[in-house]
Amino acid sequence: MHINRSTSPFRQRGLSFFGLVFVGVFAVAVFAIGGQSVPIFLEYQAIKKAAAKAAKEGSTVADVRASFDRAAAIDTINSIQGKDLEIAKRGDNKIVVSYKYSREIPLAGPAYLVYRFEGQTN
Repeated sequence: MHINRSTSPFRQRGLSFFGLVFVGVFAVAVFAIGGQSVPIFLEYQAIKKAAAKAAKEGSTVADVRASFDRAAAIDTINSIQGKDLEIAKRGDNKIVVSYKYSREIPLAGPAYLVYRFEGQTN
């Protein structure tokens, strides 16, 4: 008697053990990288807010940098300082603050995940 495996009601479906291990390792890697990325993006949002506040409050380059540094101390911004900001005035006498920086997450050995951020106030 010959049983056709493709039509047998006892045909197995699902992941093999190795497939399950692969999916588990992938999920752990995604959560590990995501867990380290969330604070980086929260800091970016704080930098945007601090730069906008500094551009609104300051009237000179020194005022803008000091205002940013005060906000950075409150929000624990470590990636950039007031001295790293590019500050310019537009024709309508409005101050524009630009910033550019990068953050790295070490992955394994010489491999890094690099985030590059840049922006400016309106």
